[in-house]
Amino acid sequence: MNHLVAIPFLLPAVTACALVALSGRPALQRALSVTSALVLCLAVLRLALQVRGGVVEVYAYGAWPAHLGIVFVADRLAALMLVVAAAVALPALFHACGGADRQGRHFHALFHFQWMGLNGAFLTGDLFNLFVCFELMLIASYALLQHGGGAQRLKAGMQYVTVNLVASALFLIAASLVYRAGGTLNMADLAVRLGDAGSDDLPWIRAGVWLLAVVFLLKGAAAPLYLWLPGTYGAATGPVAALFAVLTKVGPYALLRVTGTAFPSVDAGGILLEVVLVAGLVTAVVAALGAISARTLTALAAWLGLGSSASMLVAVGLFNETATGGGLFYVLPGTLGVAAMLLLADAIRAARGDAGDELTRAPRMRGHALLGALYFGIAVAVAGMPPFAGFLGKAMLLSGTPTVFPVWPVILGASLVNMIALARAGSRLFWAVDPDLAGGSARRVHPVAPALLLAFIVATTLGAGRLESFARGAAEGAIGPARYIAEVLGPERLRWMIRIEPTAAEGGR
Repeated sequence: MNHLVAIPFLLPAVTACALVALSGRPALQRALSVTSALVLCLAVLRLALQVRGGVVEVYAYGAWPAHLGIVFVADRLAALMLVVAAAVALPALFHACGGADRQGRHFHALFHFQWMGLNGAFLTGDLFNLFVCFELMLIASYALLQHGGGAQRLKAGMQYVTVNLVASALFLIAASLVYRAGGTLNMADLAVRLGDAGSDDLPWIRAGVWLLAVVFLLKGAAAPLYLWLPGTYGAATGPVAALFAVLTKVGPYALLRVTGTAFPSVDAGGILLEVVLVAGLVTAVVAALGAISARTLTALAAWLGLGSSASMLVAVGLFNETATGGGLFYVLPGTLGVAAMLLLADAIRAARGDAGDELTRAPRMRGHALLGALYFGIAVAVAGMPPFAGFLGKAMLLSGTPTVFPVWPVILGASLVNMIALARAGSRLFWAVDPDLAGGSARRVHPVAPALLLAFIVATTLGAGRLESFARGAAEGAIGPARYIAEVLGPERLRWMIRIEPTAAEGGR
């Protein structure tokens, strides 16, 4: 049992509690928050290195039987998502320390609780604790969304909470249906038990799977369940919005993990192809239309984030090693690009003064040369264009697409519209300069966090070969979860899974 698997969940939990106790001492809070974040990033990288060869690491709390206990499992898929969360959270935290963390109370504690929920969702091996982590993320994200107050945030928060509470209710109903049929919520245990499910249980299982698919599509902001996303991103502060860029990846991840691991015997592939693929394609179109009509840079980044989630949904829906591996390859540079754009929008808003990040004529912003260079690099990355690694991820996704599906025209068309939207936004922000307008409260900013995220994107490009191998292995393990199940349940339960009948000599044992 590898104790390192528990660190990404337990360390932010302990840190958040300590930060609450340090309320009223902001300097000490910042120091502890950043130090803990750095340690957590190192732990995540160490865990990713441990599983890169296909190893599956398991941590069972209390060593209870699978149907009763809490188990965390780290394979290449979980490790990849942990890296995505860490690579976004650390720069977002640095950015918040520039002053956003002091707009309200307990920012750092809530930030670490949010990070804890994300890591728990990626690591958990059972449906009930996936629900618990979803609720932890919901509570922390709502409080972070309200950080600083204001009518706009209150309105967006009400919409966000209402939609997610509906999802939570559906999740509980789905879990109840699955438990009724399988007698367990451990995903590996479900794969074994549902393999022998009788015909009377199949309607309950299928109803549970369909409800779970709806819940995860809602969490991924898939069309037509995306209406909460633009307002939420627009109302949140820059660091919070950047962390929310990871939130929308939890839904597609859960779809791939749960349906691929727990329900391989109930036509999971068919459900993914019929529902998730169509939802992903429609969402890509909606996101592109939203991006071309955006009136602020923050809104544009929000729609691009929805497009990034759509690409992951399409990859999950195709459910083959090449396409799904391509989507997982793209999720790292794509999410980093969206988070960088959201943080850059925050910096541009400060540098333009009264004009904010609206895509309209304004005085020349302070530090326009540096901000313009960063915008160009981030725009190329988030659009999935060469030379950055996102281009390779999209190429992998398209190369794994059967010709009978209209994935090529949708993905390429959406990418073209996104590029036009980014070019339009850049021209209005940096070229449509009116010297006669007053700058208002404009101030010089130091966009360290967006630059750090862009550096991370460059690093993924330089290591594209290793990332491609890692992502393809993650897809292979998610689609064929035999090793995952074996490590969670042990060899005795694996015998049941592959239906090895006991010999006469073993029958009396």
